[in-house]
Amino acid sequence: MTLSLPASRTPDRDDAPPIRWGVLAPGGIARDWTAAVHATTASRVVAVGSRAQDRAQAFADEFGVDRAYGSYEQLVGDDGIDAVYVASPHSEHRDHALLALAAGKPVLVEKAFTRNAAEAAAVIDAARAANLLVVEAMWTRFLPHLDVVRQCLENGLLGEVKAVIADHGQHLYPDGPQRMSDPALAGGALLDLGIYPVSFAHLALGGFDRVQAFGTIATTGVDEGETIGVVSASGAVGTLSTTMAAHSACLASVIGTEARVDVDSWFYRPNTVRLFDGDDVELDRYEPPARTHGLAYQAAEFARLLADGRTESDLMPLDETLRIMQVLDEVRAQLGVRYPGEPG
Repeated sequence: MTLSLPASRTPDRDDAPPIRWGVLAPGGIARDWTAAVHATTASRVVAVGSRAQDRAQAFADEFGVDRAYGSYEQLVGDDGIDAVYVASPHSEHRDHALLALAAGKPVLVEKAFTRNAAEAAAVIDAARAANLLVVEAMWTRFLPHLDVVRQCLENGLLGEVKAVIADHGQHLYPDGPQRMSDPALAGGALLDLGIYPVSFAHLALGGFDRVQAFGTIATTGVDEGETIGVVSASGAVGTLSTTMAAHSACLASVIGTEARVDVDSWFYRPNTVRLFDGDDVELDRYEPPARTHGLAYQAAEFARLLADGRTESDLMPLDETLRIMQVLDEVRAQLGVRYPGEPG
């Protein structure tokens, strides 16, 4: 029998119910996310909050947003929004998510979810206590091509999974965004770039029993790059790498005893999935319906969850978000990277 890839089960983005979003912190990722939401979903950003009124107003003017606030407290207090998208630096995610939850607002929190696992647990506990929806904005988890990979794992199409390989490198240091090299903003390669291969492998292997990391530290004290070896409970291995000092191929593979799947370059974006047999013959491939506005899939899923009265996503469960943050903590501990204010 010839193996073939399953069809993606991911619903169309424009079929999700409309909700009214408030954007907290109008930076670069917020701009990309808002453009995607407006282009391909029924939802709209209706309010934006910044520490500076002029920044909020400029964002509102660019995207046709109704209300611009010069404080985050005003934004989360707006009764005309259904949910808050937290797009501030990693260092602020806990406080901003807690601020929104305290105001009774469901929250989509940019990845990495927080600086560390203790902060993640605080947000998760607050959300569960308030019975409010919170989702980590690990956008890859919601893309159609990753559902194809997920089904390959669920259906045993690959046989017994033995290995995962994934990498993500971008040339963002030393001449890139200042936040990447700033310990106070929880900078470094791991939380911004390395989380993609870690999250991919965590899904493919069902978690890690052992983690071993080797890396390079930038002059500012953040991690410049690392290679992370992981082992699952079944004995499958993963080789994961990231760097903010150079551009890498950004490929991902899941390798089983019967077959493997490869995801093309920039594996974490809408992408092609290829199925190979043990003789390296390509048996099938999946092409995504569109390679644009991939950030909208997570917003559409959030809207569906909110309409259904759910408090977390099966595609990115909160307990898994917490376990991934624990892995990132372990990697940083092995490398000797600590952010200001973290316990020694």
